[in-house]
Formats: sequence, structure tokens, C-alpha cells
Amino acid sequence: MMNELGNKIAGKRKDLGITQADFADRLCVTRQTVSRWENGSVMPDIDKIGDIASLLGVSCDYLLKDEIREEPRVLAAGEQAADEQEEAEDSGKGVSGVSRLLLAAKGKKVRLTFFEDDADMDLFNVDCTIVDFEGNWMKVATDTKKGHIEKLIAASSVLSVEFVKEDN
Repeated sequence: MMNELGNKIAGKRKDLGITQADFADRLCVTRQTVSRWENGSVMPDIDKIGDIASLLGVSCDYLLKDEIREEPRVLAAGEQAADEQEEAEDSGKGVSGVSRLLLAAKGKKVRLTFFEDDADMDLFNVDCTIVDFEGNWMKVATDTKKGHIEKLIAASSVLSVEFVKEDN
């Protein structure tokens, strides 16, 4: 898994003509960290996967699933996923009902409940905002006693989504 992920990151980064140093700067990590990801000695933190995918113009699924080897068509970093999502939304094809609901929830305040085994204590019983959603992953943000946090969570870990009325 790690070596395949590293190969995918390195390949897409090189295809886009981005140096390890530039890639590292954009992700707020060191060049050595990017090198370790690419050679498979360490895996990126889960909260970086969404940013890496966005920067490379690929899906999180493409990065994380070894069986997905086909490189998607790259327009520019971040453009492909949005372009294909719009087409799917317009046609109503290729997007599941749950995906359509989560796409509609993007930018809205929600309260998430999780399956017991997947409980996330930082997001337990708090209002948060779905910042982004792609395939099986969603990026959520909230303010806690620890400060502002953003997390990448698997959509499959969410038991329910309750929309929270926003104060005007």
C-alpha cells in the first residue's frame, strides 16, 4: 500500500512538473517528508490525503486504493474532480443518492453521529461544517476548546447527518 501510494504521488507530481520542494511548500511539510512518502518509508497523515489529492488533481480513492491504477485525465491541479462532479450532477448519473445529499450539504452546518466503532471524539456532539466531499471521503471543520480543526473522515464511518439551523 505505502509503496503504491508513494509511486502514485511521485508520478502525478512529476506529470504536473512540480518539484518535491514546491509540492512540500504547498502542503506545509518538508521536502524530506515528501521524499519519504514517495519512497514508501512513511505514509502521509490522513488529514493530508485530501490536500495531496486536490493538489494532484486526483481523487482520494485513486491515492488510497491499490486496485485503482488508471490515471485520471488531469486538466490542472484540483480541476478534474470538480469538472467530473458537475457533469455527474447535471446528468444525475454516476452519483449515488448519499453522494448527492453530501454534495448538497457542502458548506452547511451539520451534526454528525458515527458508528460505534468509528466514533471520532473531536467531532462528537459538536456542530461542524462539511468543507468538501469527494467519493468516500469528506473534509469537515469545527471549532473546539483546542481551537479550529479540520479533519478528513470516511463517509462510511458516518451513521447520520443532522442539519443544524444556522443563526442569522
